[in-house]
Amino acid sequence: MLNWFHRLGSPKIFFEISGRWQVPLLLLSVLMLTGGAAWALLFVPPDYQQGHSVRIMYIHVPAAILAQSGYVMMAGAAAVFLIWRIKLADVAVKCIAPLGASITFLALVTGAIWGKPTWGTWWVWDARLTSTLVLFFLYIGVIALRSAMERQAGAGRACAILALVGVVNLPVIKFSVEWWYTLHQPASFSLTEKPAMPVEMWLPLLIMVVAYYLFFFAIWIMRIRNEILLREKNTDWVKQWLAVR
Repeated sequence: MLNWFHRLGSPKIFFEISGRWQVPLLLLSVLMLTGGAAWALLFVPPDYQQGHSVRIMYIHVPAAILAQSGYVMMAGAAAVFLIWRIKLADVAVKCIAPLGASITFLALVTGAIWGKPTWGTWWVWDARLTSTLVLFFLYIGVIALRSAMERQAGAGRACAILALVGVVNLPVIKFSVEWWYTLHQPASFSLTEKPAMPVEMWLPLLIMVVAYYLFFFAIWIMRIRNEILLREKNTDWVKQWLAVR
């Protein structure tokens, strides 16, 4: 198992294997996103309290879930880089940060749009909202720190440390609605508990969550492959790969 782990950490081997994943993942994610969005917007019944504004949930909730999961993945890659010095893990950290920032920004914007008809305001310094904003700034911090440092090795270590330190914010996001009084409602959707919503509402939400993850992984793989080509551009195998293109 450990040998397989280190083998996959080779840029050349990862590049070869990931080439088989990216197109199927992208096509499946686009298909599920299209189908899930159409189901949510056209066929899901309006909520008895929120009416048709509840449809924003199908964009916001998957983004909010993925924003946190993306940071966990980035921190995991950062730990691998610091412990085992696997360069591909540093590539993974670099490539996931802009994606995580984008998806967190989407969660914040759609949350504000949803909050206006629900709470009567675009923004409040609510514990869940504020900690999610901190998550966005952590992603931006990783991006800015790498851009500010010239040496790649030093930048990788600094970004990895910052990513690991930022993990402390994730429990705050998750448990903020339980630790403090907040306007944000508790989770109504969980993969480990029976949903509080009827099946005609939570099933398209589940499809959208899976579609978000698939799309995220597809774009992440594409970014990693591009970064590998840039970093390994002087190696023989990259030159050969480019020659047949």
